Amino acid sequence: MGKTSNRSVDKISVIIPTYNEKKTIKHIVENVLKHVKHVVVVDDCSTDSTINELSDFEITLLQNNENLGKAGTLWRGIDHAIRQGSEKIITMDADGQHMPDDIPRFIQTSYDYPRRIVVGMRFESSVGIPKARYNANKFANFWVAWASGMPLKDSQCGFRLYPAELFSQVKIKTEKGRGFVFESEVLIEAGRNGYKVVSTPIDAIYSDDARPSHFRPVLDIAKITIMVAGKLLSRGLYLKGLYRSLIEKAE
Repeated sequence: MGKTSNRSVDKISVIIPTYNEKKTIKHIVENVLKHVKHVVVVDDCSTDSTINELSDFEITLLQNNENLGKAGTLWRGIDHAIRQGSEKIITMDADGQHMPDDIPRFIQTSYDYPRRIVVGMRFESSVGIPKARYNANKFANFWVAWASGMPLKDSQCGFRLYPAELFSQVKIKTEKGRGFVFESEVLIEAGRNGYKVVSTPIDAIYSDDARPSHFRPVLDIAKITIMVAGKLLSRGLYLKGLYRSLIEKAE
């Protein structure tokens, strides 16, 4: 099973939310299965042949009865994996921007840094990254780092490994429309509960023939900013968090 031992992956699940990803989903799942046994694909009411592409794989396929958006879809997969006994939860996108061969790096980092959230880091340089996406992410990094009270190298990357026990300690809203807000809020709530983030470098893959990203730089960053503002106001602006986010060294 790739570079990772069977012993180390028995309690690890990979969650892949998907919506109209017939072009990439088969390749993604096929390569994820080289590294882990437990893969949960949650389909958010795809209207193309995404589901048909998965018929040959021994995976868990959950199909939403209505379109829940990324937050609700992610949470459904995470909740299922935890109920099945998973101790580590990896989330990744189905559009080809995340490389399954990076999974062993996430797993090894999680063993090197127990009780940490491992987040992929794409931004050692802006080469190849759409300018609007790059600028939006850098803007969000500042605010999410402040509210979480810890430095963050890439707060918006959805390729992550979470310790499963985190989700028994934090409560995150998952209603439709909060897809990218969910991924920022979980870092903030994790920081409030004593968890830290460690980064692992990954490639930023933006293919010319890829489908348009579901991330909307203006609207989604506006939603994230509103959420962060509420978090900061609830803690009297949390200036201690701002200090920590700027002074402490990001891992």
